[in-house]
Amino acid sequence: MKRAENYYVYICNTLAELLSVNSPTGFSCAVNECLQEHLKELGYTAEISNKRLVKVSVKGKSSAKRLALSAHVDTLGALVKGIDGDGKIRFSVLGGPILPTWDGEYCEIYGGGGKRYTGTFLCDSPSCHVYRDASTKERNEATMYVRIDEEVGSAADVAALGIRTGSMIALDTKTRFTDSGYVKSRFLDDKAGSACLLTVLNMMKEEGLVPQYDVDFYFTNYEEVGHGAATLGDADELLAVDMGCVGAGLACKETQVSICVKDSRGPYDYEMVERLLALAKENELDYAADVYPYYGSDVDAAYAAGKNLKGGLIGPGVHASHGMERTHLKGIYNTIDLIAAYLTKAI
Repeated sequence: MKRAENYYVYICNTLAELLSVNSPTGFSCAVNECLQEHLKELGYTAEISNKRLVKVSVKGKSSAKRLALSAHVDTLGALVKGIDGDGKIRFSVLGGPILPTWDGEYCEIYGGGGKRYTGTFLCDSPSCHVYRDASTKERNEATMYVRIDEEVGSAADVAALGIRTGSMIALDTKTRFTDSGYVKSRFLDDKAGSACLLTVLNMMKEEGLVPQYDVDFYFTNYEEVGHGAATLGDADELLAVDMGCVGAGLACKETQVSICVKDSRGPYDYEMVERLLALAKENELDYAADVYPYYGSDVDAAYAAGKNLKGGLIGPGVHASHGMERTHLKGIYNTIDLIAAYLTKAI
């Protein structure tokens, strides 16, 4: 039995709560409050940076090295780009979604004073009974809009609700936990990784687990737009816990922890990758090593910012990333157990 399986209830409850809090890139106050509450319950004091990065520091057996772990709480989303004369809300995406998967999806639009309105993403040809090209029209920012569930017929009507250029739009995650152990939801990238870090912090309290070296846990914002970990503190190593890729040409399954050896920016630290692979084998974890061809991580952001550290990347396998995502609790368990092994192994 995986060590992390003992935390089944905590993992499910924590992941469900994180997924229920809207946090499009740049809109992190609510999810940071959620994180702070979880960390306070576990007995940790969190620091919040000027960039709204949440940090928890844990004393290890030795200060000879300083480790860092990161997961990001920001998600894909959109903001209001403009309002048509008939009240259609035009939008600009945050991050890189597979935009055709948004057609027909429910969402929330944030107006002035924090008021929230429901709506639906639609194509300009939303009905087969009206538009000949309803099935064939390309789905992109130029051909899609948000239909707000309010009686509006003009741009002025929408503006009167407190909705303006820059108002945030968050998608319904449609989160489901299946009896077969799957978790399907938007934004498992990277709420699943964030739940993994919180579970490891819980293990430290419940089991008296002490890391070999001092370690900082970071929950970053702005990862989806490429600069989430650009401002993290000094560290000798950074292990990003993000989604593992599942699909054609890749070995990883949703039930496994993925160890990335290279992404679109280049290779991860060879020695660190080899150590992670050895730890996965030693602890009899179900894992896969893969190259992610179209991927960037918080490690890449740290490198771009000039951080002098070794970088690694792991995470539970996630199918259909940036679309309707799915992972499995086994993949989450394997990820948590690999993190615990990494932290407690002398380097």
